[in-house]
Amino acid sequence: MSQQGAALQSYNNELVKCINDLCHKRDDIHKQILQEEEEKQKLQNDIRILTERLAKINESLSKKMASRNEFDKTIAETEAAYMKILESSQTLLNVLKRESQSLREKSTVGGGTSQRTLTQT
Repeated sequence: MSQQGAALQSYNNELVKCINDLCHKRDDIHKQILQEEEEKQKLQNDIRILTERLAKINESLSKKMASRNEFDKTIAETEAAYMKILESSQTLLNVLKRESQSLREKSTVGGGTSQRTLTQT
């Protein structure tokens, strides 16, 4: 019977050792779980912060793009109006040159006739 008692004691010691090993492995896994849950929380917080920043940047970009489009529209309209002014100025200059030339021709022709009339009298 002492042999059986010794064998039973040996089994009991091995069983206790296996249970202790399993407990250590479980504790290690539990520590890893806690670390990964902590990292998960940090990442979720980072994602929340980055999502908020992204939303703010998208809103800012949208406003700035709308503003830029308004500038583009105003610039295009102003340039078109300026081109009309330049065209009108060129037309006015051409008309003025023609009228001036016409007046010079009339005054030269008219002036010569007036002097002849005076000298003939």
